[in-house]
Amino acid sequence: MKISTILDHIDTGHMALPEFQRGYVWSREQVRGLFTSLYKRHPVGGLLVWATKAETAAHRGDSSLAPGVVKLLLDGQQRMTSLYGVARGQPPEFFDGNAGAFTGLRFHLADEVFEFWQPVKMRDDPLWVDVSALMVAGQEGHERIVEDLAEDPAIGAKAVKYSSRISRLLGILDIDLHVEEVTGEDKTLDVVVDIFNKVNSGGTKLSKGDLALAKVCADWPEARDEMKSRLKSWNEAGYDFNLDWLLRCVNTVLTGEAKFAFLDDQPPEAIKDGLHRTTRHIDHCLNMIAGRLGLDHARVFFGRFAVPVMVRYLELKGGKLDHAESDKLLFWFAQAGMWGRYSGSTETFIDRDLDCLEGPEGGLDALLRELRLWHGGLRIEPEHFRGWSLGARFYPVLYMLTRMGEAQDFASGLPLRANMLGKMSALEVHHIFPKAQLYKRGFERAQVNAIANFCLLTKDANLGIRDRLPEDYFPEIEEKHPGALASQWIPMDPELWRADRYPDFLAARRALLAEEANRRLGCLLHGEAEWLSESPAAEAPPVPQIVGGISGPEEEAHLHEVNAWVTDQGLKPGEIGYDFADPQTGRQLAVFDLVWPNGVQEGLTEPVALLLNEDEATFALARDAGFRCFASSEAFRNYVHGEVLHAAAETD
Repeated sequence: MKISTILDHIDTGHMALPEFQRGYVWSREQVRGLFTSLYKRHPVGGLLVWATKAETAAHRGDSSLAPGVVKLLLDGQQRMTSLYGVARGQPPEFFDGNAGAFTGLRFHLADEVFEFWQPVKMRDDPLWVDVSALMVAGQEGHERIVEDLAEDPAIGAKAVKYSSRISRLLGILDIDLHVEEVTGEDKTLDVVVDIFNKVNSGGTKLSKGDLALAKVCADWPEARDEMKSRLKSWNEAGYDFNLDWLLRCVNTVLTGEAKFAFLDDQPPEAIKDGLHRTTRHIDHCLNMIAGRLGLDHARVFFGRFAVPVMVRYLELKGGKLDHAESDKLLFWFAQAGMWGRYSGSTETFIDRDLDCLEGPEGGLDALLRELRLWHGGLRIEPEHFRGWSLGARFYPVLYMLTRMGEAQDFASGLPLRANMLGKMSALEVHHIFPKAQLYKRGFERAQVNAIANFCLLTKDANLGIRDRLPEDYFPEIEEKHPGALASQWIPMDPELWRADRYPDFLAARRALLAEEANRRLGCLLHGEAEWLSESPAAEAPPVPQIVGGISGPEEEAHLHEVNAWVTDQGLKPGEIGYDFADPQTGRQLAVFDLVWPNGVQEGLTEPVALLLNEDEATFALARDAGFRCFASSEAFRNYVHGEVLHAAAETD
């Protein structure tokens, strides 16, 4: 089938994208490589489509399908989206991605190369042809370009030679692509998704959530957009959730189960209503967690997969909890986050916890008993604050204590509440003993960036302290704001403020932090102190030695810069401070600085980790987990340029 015919079929609704397909992920280099191959008449592969009845076809986008049998693209989405975007000068109706990947493609008539618009390089060179403008205008555009070139004294008769190249460029639309069809009454959605996953063996597999969402959209086509709208509102509030997570929450609310298969029997009206109730329950949870625990943004929100359990509990309670019950649920949420309840086999653990809520014996006590049996004692010990880096699980605990309590700012003496306003009032991580001073004295990275050496201050306070030692600036703070140091769990023995007593300072502060954490969490129990006593069923496990980690705000800022650069290339950002855990126990083993667990191009490239200033043990753990590791942002960028962005071009 000619490419032009395929594009016409997309316009008329005879060809579309199935609902279960993910969005557009190609980069500009891959688009450039595709058009280079087509211009040279190199093979670019065929298409696989699912021929099915229009009335039952769940497809992406708002456009209507043609009556009768339609063809849904199973393999070839990226190529056809790129071709449509360039040939039509706009994305197709089913588009979901970065249109910049195919916007501004130019072709040089003399050099016969494709590049994207560069004003300085191309503005004054008439041989750079706008590919989209040409293809939209067709033969009329061809004639106009040749006439303009012929009138240029520097080109003149060469315009005839360039005319043949324009014809070859337009001839791309006449290239035949082989189209193979999957058809038949036996080709159910499950069967087609299985075919899709096998055909895309080197690409992105569909998850159970993708299949579940496809089935939902078959009966309720607007479901994806409705859910994305809700995710957008939470994202604007500082949280980072995805469709799979939201659908999991809907699933638990409607069925009381974690497995998506239980959604199959739910009618569309039930799912619509369930999404409405789920959204209300999630808002309730986020307000409780932010308002009571102070965990008010994605960086410190360490219990994302506890929320499906929380919303199920709210559903069972009709959305209404009394103060004590609400606090007890928050106690469980904080404990689940600290011990990494859902860092391993997520679905299995969610199912176990949902079972704890059911029946006459079910409820929060059963949920807490399950957590204690799995982890051991729930009491926090000083050693739990021995970790280091902004990615350690007890960094959010430090943030939580700062927000829950009366921790005061060193500059103003005001409590560091979540509703502080003004740029200079934004909370920053402050190294109590300055990094430069500690490194100068021979302390290692993990000691310098220990959680017990962190406190949260306003930007104003942080700037005022600079690199002074505590023995210098602590007396000034105590004189100006009595009690401010103690409110930040600073040991008040001046001897411990000296640099030569730094290890003793850390030990003393860890003890104070553990005492405060147990006290604050104990307040959520309203007298039920047994949950923070030693467990009769199991002893608390030893605190593991965690490798890797983000050393501080400067390193974290650098990782954000790398992520921004990746986004500028039309690719998805990675996960900063990745919690790598034992899949069976959920215990944190490492913090990887920046990772793409499913590849920089999701499902198309291998898992990647950027590990800055890490030792060999961290690299070994990451490699054993299947990550390709890079030790510098420069090496990572070279990889993205050389093996991801140029992958398609190198095949020409």
